[in-house]
Amino acid sequence: MNLSARMIVVLTVVGLISGSLLAVVGMLTKDRIAFNKQQEIEAAILEVVPGTEISKEVFTEKNFTIYSGKNRDGNLIGYAVYTSGTGFQDIISLMFGTDPNVTKINSLSILEQKETPGLGAKITDKELFLRFWDNKDAGSAISLRKPAVRSQDELAPNEVNTITGATISSDKVLSIVNQSLEKLKQLKKAGKLISEENDAE
Repeated sequence: MNLSARMIVVLTVVGLISGSLLAVVGMLTKDRIAFNKQQEIEAAILEVVPGTEISKEVFTEKNFTIYSGKNRDGNLIGYAVYTSGTGFQDIISLMFGTDPNVTKINSLSILEQKETPGLGAKITDKELFLRFWDNKDAGSAISLRKPAVRSQDELAPNEVNTITGATISSDKVLSIVNQSLEKLKQLKKAGKLISEENDAE
């Protein structure tokens, strides 16, 4: 066997072993990753629908899941929407909460993003971006304030602040939320969430 053939055999064996090891590691960590993700989602539900004691998935499709949040008496206190969409760099996954009538956004939480560090990644910053989503009027589409302002008082009831130097990422988050908010309203109006909510009682 010449040198080239031996090199090919060695590289093939190394590739097979590496591939097998990666597959085994993937199988061993799959359940742990799924568990951690579920824990993250449950923590986010509590954050965006404060007072939730019981949460239940009431609607799901690809990249879009709605959870009902109930208090200890079993009364519906709001909805948590887990969704994702395309950001400036990659996929942005987020969760926002509403009141039971979907007239108010309680708050917004960014769960996963790969936006530009120091710029678009500021969508995870409570002080610079997320706090401006608290208690927003969801009666109509949320709009983005450009240029950025300093305080919540300078914003309209359905307006959120942009991030200076990261307008695209701010716009992407806004678009994801508005599309999901409209979908939630349509599903609720069509009665698509009622039976699942009753099942949770």
